[in-house]
Amino acid sequence: MAASNLQDVLDRSGDVVELLRNSQIGAYIYPVVPYEFTNWRHEQKAWRETAVLFDQSHHMVNFWFKGPDALKLVSDTGINSVANFPVNMAKQFVPCTPAGHVIGDGILFHLDDDEFVWVGRNPAANWLRYHCETGGYKLDFEYDNRSPSRPYGKAVTRKYWRFQIQGPNAWQVIEAVNGGPLEQLKFFRLAEMNVAGQRVRTLRHGMAGEPGLELWGPYETYDEVRGAILEAGKDFGLEPCGARAYASNTLESGWIPSPLPGIYTGDGVLRSYREWLPADSYEANNALAGSFVADKIEDYYLNPWELGYGQFVKFDHDFIGRDALERIEPETQRKKVTLAWDDEDLTRILASVTFANDEPFQFFDLPIANYGSSNFDSVLDPDGNVVGYSMFTGYSANEKRGLSLATVDSAVEIGSEVHVVWGEPNGGTRKTTVDHPHQQLHVRALVSPVPYSEPARLSYHQGWRTGAAR
Repeated sequence: MAASNLQDVLDRSGDVVELLRNSQIGAYIYPVVPYEFTNWRHEQKAWRETAVLFDQSHHMVNFWFKGPDALKLVSDTGINSVANFPVNMAKQFVPCTPAGHVIGDGILFHLDDDEFVWVGRNPAANWLRYHCETGGYKLDFEYDNRSPSRPYGKAVTRKYWRFQIQGPNAWQVIEAVNGGPLEQLKFFRLAEMNVAGQRVRTLRHGMAGEPGLELWGPYETYDEVRGAILEAGKDFGLEPCGARAYASNTLESGWIPSPLPGIYTGDGVLRSYREWLPADSYEANNALAGSFVADKIEDYYLNPWELGYGQFVKFDHDFIGRDALERIEPETQRKKVTLAWDDEDLTRILASVTFANDEPFQFFDLPIANYGSSNFDSVLDPDGNVVGYSMFTGYSANEKRGLSLATVDSAVEIGSEVHVVWGEPNGGTRKTTVDHPHQQLHVRALVSPVPYSEPARLSYHQGWRTGAAR
């Protein structure tokens, strides 16, 4: 009999680390949106030099919940304070396990009295849905899953389209779309604007380090809205961004998208949760990749401080994981940094595809080199000690270098040199994304600030992707 839930999958595997390191799910795909419109270098440069249109309609879960217990659900499951969370505000919402390990994160929109929508990857959405179904909350909810990674030509629809307009010329584009001036609200505040003859909701954002908006509306108006935005942006250098370049934005802006959910062990609510999650869930098929290999799956779990979310932890409310997080000393935790890869070492990796007689290095795809859903490459100090993990890797045409986002020991200083171990040991695992066999390379890297992009560092709202309090 086939496994029916995640707990069944784990029980049958006998080794959670080996199960996830050899996942057969294949490459992570940003679905439906065309791969490129011009080329990924040109599209990367657009968010730094002119303006870019990100199409976020397909790769994220939308989870709506509404009812008298909606705010209570947020308070019970998130590290974030709800003391200041009025209607028309959004937060980067982070839920943790009872042991204080991050499950995921995403953007939580407070749409109306007792009404929210959470937008992001599956793990946090699944956790919220589980508590809606089992926690006795007085709520109505709807789970709108991401579009299929491989639709094979079949029609794909969503409830809403979702776009972002970002870049130094973004506000000129936005006002052209709106047909007149539009107030630049505070960061993560919601408002409305005109587009293609309809009124739509907006979120004041800054994903590319410049003033911009996220906007959404009914999917049946997708074509006319997209067309209207592109037409209005012609005079301002607006470029549509394809799926290939889209994810590389985070290398410059500093968000680690896909930590391993800390849910694979633990009794009580965590075991119940694993028995609730289906065998075909994201969590059951998650591909763990990289040179860091641990004996225990717990060694891959991360707390909020290690991912740069420590400033969101507020002990003004009771929430799942509070007791564990209160026992943590923040100043001793690993910290989020950018690693700027050595040009010569990256060139060696790229050139290895031409090796005739030697094993190549694990392929470094451009502009995103990740070959798993959750990536953990060992970061070594000069003495060869593991001092952290490199977790999201790629190339920025704006910075003209390879970059990765990492979490490293608190003693590792900005400006110091570390080594990132690129490639898996023993020739690589059985993942379909791995080149067999390949050799490892110790890549020199300079520990650098996050965000790496200077425009992002100087203009982001303090505390979102910077390290300051919010």
